[in-house]
Amino acid sequence: MKNSTKSLTIKEWNEEDRPREKLILKGVNSLSNAELIAILIGSGNRNESAVELSKKILNHFSNNLNQLAKAGINELQSFNGIGEAKAISIVTALELGKRRRLAEALSIPKITCSKDAYEIFQPIIGDIHHEEFWILHLNNNNKVIEKQMISKGGITGTLVDVRIVFKKSLELLSTAMILGHNHPSGKLEPSVADKQLTTKIKNAATTLDIKVLDHLIVTQKAYFSFADEGIL
Repeated sequence: MKNSTKSLTIKEWNEEDRPREKLILKGVNSLSNAELIAILIGSGNRNESAVELSKKILNHFSNNLNQLAKAGINELQSFNGIGEAKAISIVTALELGKRRRLAEALSIPKITCSKDAYEIFQPIIGDIHHEEFWILHLNNNNKVIEKQMISKGGITGTLVDVRIVFKKSLELLSTAMILGHNHPSGKLEPSVADKQLTTKIKNAATTLDIKVLDHLIVTQKAYFSFADEGIL
């Protein structure tokens, strides 16, 4: 059970330990991840300052912000001093970070390599616990016209209807596409089913004069490119 005693607020710390004041005086880049989270939550608990509590939270997630971003509100509330409002603040801030990364990736003038495509796919499917299949629809200059989720499945797979794959392509008059799906297990190697689906889509695309430039398998920190490996 969480303590109901008065929390220690940032204003009650020594001035040199106050993240907000440090941000104003030295800039946001001077703050550690724990100090940034401390600003979000504002206070700790009876025995820990906001920074100490933030360090504990980060340590629980192996000091990995990507892992922390996967945490739900209920999981965050298991920490003494983190109520619903503070948990929501943490989840919201990390989601904004993911969306900013996606916006930066979509600002790429055109896709020139598999890493460009990975930078778009990763914020969307790199951290989720179930499998999803997405497509990037491209114009003749390899600029992304639209990104589209085709299907959502379970932990080990998702079904893909090839007819749905090309419905949007025809509506957009796109000339190329890049396929992408995630492996929640972290395993990068394509399965037999992955290879068969890629071949099926590629053959259908040839008939419609649409290029399948690549198929990426995405995990939290890495990716596998069918094109780079010469199996597309």
